Amino acid sequence: MEQPWTQRSRPERLERRLEFESYEATRDFLDRLGSLCEEHKRFPDISFGRTYVNLTLRPESDDAPLGDGDQSFAGAIDTLTA
Repeated sequence: MEQPWTQRSRPERLERRLEFESYEATRDFLDRLGSLCEEHKRFPDISFGRTYVNLTLRPESDDAPLGDGDQSFAGAIDTLTA
């Protein structure tokens, strides 16, 4: 089941869990995510298992609120699952 991004506070962040059919699909997503992160110079917190990935995206500055750039990067990640 696809879960949308969830906005959390204290600290402000976006979270999302993605589930995949196989390890190969998970690995493919992580490889594409790595390239996207390098391209954007943004690096979310990532935890993963065989068929899932948990992402936490924090604002670029520790004391900043989530902004348009954060939402835009989350949207770019979403395109990897389409």
